[in-house]
Amino acid sequence: MKQLFVIFIASYLFVSCASKQPIKTSSATILFKTPIMKFYDKGFIQKYDNYITLNILNAGISVLNLQIYKDEVCQSTLECISSKEFNKKYLDSSYKDDFLYALFSHKKIYFKDNKKKIFIKVKWD
Repeated sequence: MKQLFVIFIASYLFVSCASKQPIKTSSATILFKTPIMKFYDKGFIQKYDNYITLNILNAGISVLNLQIYKDEVCQSTLECISSKEFNKKYLDSSYKDDFLYALFSHKKIYFKDNKKKIFIKVKWD
């Protein structure tokens, strides 16, 4: 019985530590323009079960890497902030907390807010 328990625990740890595979990976030209951030380069969008990664490259170097969850956004510096705080800092506080996650969950990604000078567009390769 003890051996069965040890095997179960070892299996659980092995599976839970394994890297998750994306459901979908797509390359695209990404325009991400806000009053604070301005990017217009090639990149990748990877969709996982409960988050989305956005990686924008310039000359083969990652210039923006975000992990977008419904309730938080993690930057490449391993710093995570709540989605509400991300909106307030980089977009606009009037947007819903899950705005960025919902936007990047769509097949067609196009958002323009002239009043707040925010434009996000993805053209799939």
